[in-house]
Amino acid sequence: MRTRKVLVEGIVQGVGFRPFIYRIATELKLVGYVRNLGNVVEIIIQGSDEQIADFIYKLQNELPPIAKINNLETEDLVEAEEYADFTIKESSDSFSGTSVIPPDLAICDKCLEEINDPNNRRYNYPFNACTDCGPRFTVIENVPYDRDKTTMDDFPLCDECEVEYKNPLDRRYHAEASCCEVCGPSLELYGKDNQNPIRIDCEDPLKETARLLDEGKIFAIKGIGGTHLVANVMMEDTVNLLRERLGRENQAFAVMSPNIETVKGYAIVSEAEEKTLLSKERPIVILKKNDDYDFAESVSPGLHNIGVMLPYAPLHHLLFNHTDTPAYIMTSANVPGEPMMITNQEILENLDEIADYYLIHNRRILNRCDDSVARFRNNELAFIRRSRGYTPEPYDLKGKYIHLNPEFDNLNILALGPELDVTFTILKNSKAYVSQHIGNTNKYRTYEFLQEAIKHMMRITKTDDFDAIACDLHPQFFTTKLAKELADEYDCPLIPVQHHHAHGISLLNDHYSKEEGNEYDEMIIIAADGVGYGGDGNSWGGEILYTNIKDYERTASLMPQKMPGGDLCTKFPVRMLAAILANPNSDYESEKYTEDYIKELLNENYINSFQHGAIEIKSLFRQLETNLNVGINTSTGRVLDSISTALHICDRRTYEGEASMKLESYAYDYKEEDKLEDFPIIIKEYEDENGKRMILDTTAILRYVVDKIEEGENLNKIAVAGQKAVSIGLAKLAVESAREKGIRTIGATGGVFYNEAITSHIKNYVEKDGFEFIQHINSCPGDGSVSLGQAIVAGINLKDL
Repeated sequence: MRTRKVLVEGIVQGVGFRPFIYRIATELKLVGYVRNLGNVVEIIIQGSDEQIADFIYKLQNELPPIAKINNLETEDLVEAEEYADFTIKESSDSFSGTSVIPPDLAICDKCLEEINDPNNRRYNYPFNACTDCGPRFTVIENVPYDRDKTTMDDFPLCDECEVEYKNPLDRRYHAEASCCEVCGPSLELYGKDNQNPIRIDCEDPLKETARLLDEGKIFAIKGIGGTHLVANVMMEDTVNLLRERLGRENQAFAVMSPNIETVKGYAIVSEAEEKTLLSKERPIVILKKNDDYDFAESVSPGLHNIGVMLPYAPLHHLLFNHTDTPAYIMTSANVPGEPMMITNQEILENLDEIADYYLIHNRRILNRCDDSVARFRNNELAFIRRSRGYTPEPYDLKGKYIHLNPEFDNLNILALGPELDVTFTILKNSKAYVSQHIGNTNKYRTYEFLQEAIKHMMRITKTDDFDAIACDLHPQFFTTKLAKELADEYDCPLIPVQHHHAHGISLLNDHYSKEEGNEYDEMIIIAADGVGYGGDGNSWGGEILYTNIKDYERTASLMPQKMPGGDLCTKFPVRMLAAILANPNSDYESEKYTEDYIKELLNENYINSFQHGAIEIKSLFRQLETNLNVGINTSTGRVLDSISTALHICDRRTYEGEASMKLESYAYDYKEEDKLEDFPIIIKEYEDENGKRMILDTTAILRYVVDKIEEGENLNKIAVAGQKAVSIGLAKLAVESAREKGIRTIGATGGVFYNEAITSHIKNYVEKDGFEFIQHINSCPGDGSVSLGQAIVAGINLKDL
């Protein structure tokens, strides 16, 4: 008889792991016990060598659906007490490991069957859950994950639910979200009386909600991790009214459909996209509209695609049981730039001018968590937002960078991200816990949310201290200021990380694999986005960087361009267009681009794109001459925005990335085979106070766009060619840098790489020249994964401080 102690780390709490251990131990006639110890699960087993070997095999190969083992340690106990049977012991908080609470997951098939079965006691119950599904992260206060540490503690179990909860052979054994109509949360429907909320008594709140939605009413519906504003996609007046009330002029709304067959009725769905839509994580997936798409035009205006998700909560499935509509708008209920609303009081009080009705429930949401958003390019998934369904499952960095810093595995690092689309990352014991989507931290309530979320993630990862705080280089970001305060609080180094360097390292992390021979120590990065604070203090966004992971070198970029009025150029891209056309440093062979010609062109063709007409054009050129309130940028986003404005696709930004996204859709609509292949792609040497580098002449591209417009060329064709010219220019710069450095791998990162056409052009060019091309596959090309890159860079550099 041998006694062995087993410690298991990973996703092993709240997923039916202990009853799983109980079942295989009793099946193999082993004795001992299993219990939660803080962030790990402890198992003591007694039996023969053969029995124990069988147990370890089953433990590793027959896990419950959402369990995951990251680390398993075994130890023989020489002096151990004898056990008569195998038991599940009460949890203890005596060990700090690296296990973590699983994310919130979609309702499982068994629970779905129950709510649709008239003979089941949970029929039509909108909060059904078990150990295989339901809320986790959004209801947990602390570890170990037991009911008294969740918001479900507000709902004492009824007799029937308690029997299930205490039976190790039941799938609801210690399912902390388990409940029923007798003992669990309940729905309430509210309307308004003179703008004051008033409860509506009805037999079935979900049935009444569907009826009112299909009459054109706008709802606020409280869900698992937050609240959605909901409206019928077929009603143009309703959708426009929602836009007016929400102050969201043009940004596309995400929608939810009842099933995959309905989605295929209005969108093109690849095999990979279908698999992701149906996954237990249930993210929003950006899909191309098909020829049968007939939603209200204002749902996704000016775009060729739409964000779609399938029901993930029982409430959603039951709602669609009462309607024939193909989809409802499901967009986050928040004041623009601020966090989603999660309490009943703020929903009823703060959405009174937006929603007509409110469907709320009495289960508290501890941790708001927005829907995740994903998009496929070249059949590879990239996250636009990695949040519900994925957070807080960590990235495992074990062994990836240990050859650069042997102490990496023992570091605790907090990385705070940039300023927009912020997430933060806690790095502990080689696990990188990236937070849910936080948002725009220059809004005070979002900044408060960031601080609250950090404290919560510290609690559930049992992190008490930090060895370093990482942040963006930008000195004025609120996240940078918070990083300085926290570095003082924890008496640890502050490590600023350049924005695009962090982007590139999060990309590299997606692909680093010893098993596959991908032990990247260096790489060439194409970093293309709207803006990132550069090492020279200017705005970067079209960069070719060499990195050895620890550090970086800027080897090439887009041509530096002036930004008259600074951020005004992002809101009114015609200002950027004017500045690019007027750049005297272009090698474009045309003598007509004098100041007078450009002024005349702007006054005749783009006067309505300026806020203040002719007087603004005159003032803009005075700015360019005097350099008063004029920034310098190398942003790919600003170039694409300028092409969009030149083609009169979008001349005013009402949401982030609007002009570039509409340019992509405009180009997508061009189906003919003949292309403009003679776009000028001029690469030349450039020198400033920071040294020499190669640049792409983007003024040449914009002047050529304008010339082709004047010649009467097809505008869609110009859009296709303009995108391609920028793409090939960036690819050429990257390939030349890779050759010079003797590197075979080129990676693509930054928000521009959500654009499928640009990604494809660059990929094809790079691979045709014999280089390996990599793109994000498990992280965000945009700013949502910057904190992950910051944490890795900080960990590698910490030993030198």
